[in-house]
Amino acid sequence: MDTKYFATPADAENAFYRAFENSDLDIMMSVWLDADYVECIHPMSHRLTGISEIRDAWVEIFHVTDNIKCETLEERCIEHNGLAIHTVVENIIMDKGKRTVSILATNIYEKTPFGWRMILHHASPAPKEFNDTDNPPPTMH
Repeated sequence: MDTKYFATPADAENAFYRAFENSDLDIMMSVWLDADYVECIHPMSHRLTGISEIRDAWVEIFHVTDNIKCETLEERCIEHNGLAIHTVVENIIMDKGKRTVSILATNIYEKTPFGWRMILHHASPAPKEFNDTDNPPPTMH
């Protein structure tokens, strides 16, 4: 496991989304706390518990994704007693900008002696007003 130090929850979150965009498993796993109680729920999927299940899922995701961009919007953050809770709207941009899917995500970070680490990522499809497939966003040239 990488010993990268994340001084703030925002540092860990930025690394998480850059790892996602770049399919970088090493950075992705450096964000997660190596503990049995960590959990991850990807959209429309079951709960993954423990670092091994989470790692295996990211390996699979990175194997089938390419050229994805992820913008985070409407971030709300609460930090209290060594935990940080971030809720965001993830706009996942695929197919070279031709398709955008919005996801609602909750990311929880724990302060450790080794910096902030993710202990939960829960993502679910956003309601229709975020994913209006009848009126996709315009393509910018």
